[in-house]
Amino acid sequence: MTQRRNFIKLSVAFALAGAALASQAQPAQTLLNVSYDPTRELYVEYNAAFTRHWKAKTGQDVTIKQSHGGSGKQARAVIDGLDADVVTLALAGDVDALYKNGGWIPKDWQKRLPLNSSPYTSTIVLVVRQGNPKGIKDWDDLIKPGVSVITPNPKTSGGARWNYLAAYEFAKRKYGGKTDGDSKAKEFITKLYANVPVLDTGARGSSVTFAQRNQGDVFISWENEAYLLEKEFGSKVDFIYPSLSILAEPPVTVVDKNVDRKGTRQLAEAYLQFLYTEEAQDIIGRNFYRPTSAKAQAKYAKQLPKLKLFTIDEAFGGWDKAGKDHFADGGVFDQIYSRK
Repeated sequence: MTQRRNFIKLSVAFALAGAALASQAQPAQTLLNVSYDPTRELYVEYNAAFTRHWKAKTGQDVTIKQSHGGSGKQARAVIDGLDADVVTLALAGDVDALYKNGGWIPKDWQKRLPLNSSPYTSTIVLVVRQGNPKGIKDWDDLIKPGVSVITPNPKTSGGARWNYLAAYEFAKRKYGGKTDGDSKAKEFITKLYANVPVLDTGARGSSVTFAQRNQGDVFISWENEAYLLEKEFGSKVDFIYPSLSILAEPPVTVVDKNVDRKGTRQLAEAYLQFLYTEEAQDIIGRNFYRPTSAKAQAKYAKQLPKLKLFTIDEAFGGWDKAGKDHFADGGVFDQIYSRK
């Protein structure tokens, strides 16, 4: 009987000790990053690095889940209830929608992290078939008869908006005078989209259409996506830097309403802050995005050459104005695009 009582006491003591240890250990957390189409490979590598960093720093295990799609479509999904802790979207206009539609984030969200909350940049290039059989050299080759152009739908894809605006500004500068720049650009963009046989909802869908389904002569692409196609398909594709392109600045933010409800703010903020570290910046360059740290820029300078780029602010007055003028219902895109 005495042995039984001692055994019970010992069992209780072990149970209490285990409970005390468990209470000291932080429970595992899950984070959802809602991103745009071509960041899949980047965040696979980045998430692995961050989970190692977080475990070493805090002892806490974290599982990071990803959601990818056209940037505008992804923003709409978060507004409609997709439980994102962070968004890493293609353009500030899509992130602004989270403030305008339900106050998911504050109005000044872009001031919370360095460089207007854009830890990496990119640009838009032209991917062609191996040997460039149609002789594509610049944007104006895309309006020639018989040239089939692949680009996603700017109503749903952030990358497609960058594509459209890069082509529009090129035409405005090349063909427009002092007073008719927009009308000439509108003529140009009308001809370009007349050469587009299909509009996929996101950049990765257009990449598949071009590279795997062999549709189109030229694919208007994110720079990083062009490198990935070259890596995967080798001799089947080439890509060209046009004479002028746009500085694409994909931004990131915590989704305040969700992290405060879920208790994940500290983790979510650390996840985005880590993007600015040298370890993360190296991963960014390795995945063919343009890093923002001087060290990583120097390392990847040959791979990512200096280009003639303009910004959304200088050419279009920022995303709010560009969105209303070009992509809102009844805007320029609706005026020029005839559905096939």
